[in-house]
Amino acid sequence: MTYESPAEASDQRPAAELAPSLALLAALRETRNITRAAERLGIPQPTVSRRLAGLSEVVGAPLTRPDGRGVRLTRAGEILAATAARALAVVETGVRQTREEISPDSGHVVLGFLHLLGRWLVPSLLRDFRADHPGVRFSLVQGSRQHVLDRLADGELDLALVAPLPDTAALDSFALSEQDLLLSVPEAHPLARRRRIRVEELADEPFVTLEHGYGLRQIIDDLCAAAGFEPKIAFESQESDTARGLVAAGLGVALLPRFGPAPPAGVVEVPLSPRVSRTIGLTWRAGEEPTPAVAAFRDYVRTNGTRYA
Repeated sequence: MTYESPAEASDQRPAAELAPSLALLAALRETRNITRAAERLGIPQPTVSRRLAGLSEVVGAPLTRPDGRGVRLTRAGEILAATAARALAVVETGVRQTREEISPDSGHVVLGFLHLLGRWLVPSLLRDFRADHPGVRFSLVQGSRQHVLDRLADGELDLALVAPLPDTAALDSFALSEQDLLLSVPEAHPLARRRRIRVEELADEPFVTLEHGYGLRQIIDDLCAAAGFEPKIAFESQESDTARGLVAAGLGVALLPRFGPAPPAGVVEVPLSPRVSRTIGLTWRAGEEPTPAVAAFRDYVRTNGTRYA
């Protein structure tokens, strides 16, 4: 027998009354305008106003206040609207799972990945997977490791290709490959003639790095800390190609993955001693049942992903 406290019971009735208007609250949170919210939902503006008044009565406090030509959510409105957005995401996922259970070959996969992996890994995986599953469509989200993992945790992504893999019980993962990281230096730099370089030798070098939140930045910070110094950051970027361009211009050194068969003009890649690498892999929320399309793509990457890495 399950005990239900009076407080829990008293919350159920207003929750039931609020549930039909979740989409309205979420739309107002995004548009900040009653007219645009009504257009998005396909209902008359007076209906939106009446529903808002009714919701305020249920809650016992105003949910909006005038703000110029639009409206602004009150603190109570913000709390409910944020909850509504999360609830709608869960409902939408359920609708998608139901639809794809009926027709798995027309499913949808939302895939997040690091910018660098969009150069070769992601296009190759999608090309070959869709050769056997042409009806499955993909939404692709690129960003820093932290950005991608945050969106995955929030339920906005189905799967994510990241490096290094996350160490948390909330996410399941498997590794695809180990990727060597090399020191990129300007062609005319004295270190360009070295066969190997120790991290300790870089204490006085200006670094070109990716921003905080990128996996490569964390690796660099950790390596330098272990070597007893803090890196001198000359430039921060969001793209490895931009970082290489800055290195080629003689503006610093950078720790980056190998650039194809040969480095670009003006850049020399030198291995570190000891070897430095990062693990590339696929991750997803633990304990969730994926849609058939997501499961099919995940299984494909698990079985075939190592040949692309």
